[in-house]
Amino acid sequence: MFDYNQKPDLNITPLVDIMLVLLAILMVTAPVVEFEEPVNLPKGSKSQQIQSVKKIDILLTKNKKIKINKKSFEFDTFADNFVLFAQNKDRKTPIHIRAEKTLMYNDVIYILKSVKEAGFTKVSLITDG
Repeated sequence: MFDYNQKPDLNITPLVDIMLVLLAILMVTAPVVEFEEPVNLPKGSKSQQIQSVKKIDILLTKNKKIKINKKSFEFDTFADNFVLFAQNKDRKTPIHIRAEKTLMYNDVIYILKSVKEAGFTKVSLITDG
């Protein structure tokens, strides 16, 4: 017969096993989940013709020679020479800066800073794709 004073044995081993398996699955899948921010991109106009815009190309060689549209300048006097070069240019003209990859970061930033201080707003650093 059944004894009502006897307490039942609780076996929680299967519960612990299931929780550990779920924890392992969560730890493996959590780093893989990527969050995406929705961005509304502007629509392009199909009826507008592409206009050829004159741009300024700046090339910085590995021996710190600077060429602006085929004219050579010295690195040390670039800031002053660029201000003189750009005094009659439109400040919205796009500028593309190309630099040798072996150069120091500070050298390229010096060129970028000089162009920005001259008032140009559309400045791009060009890299190999």
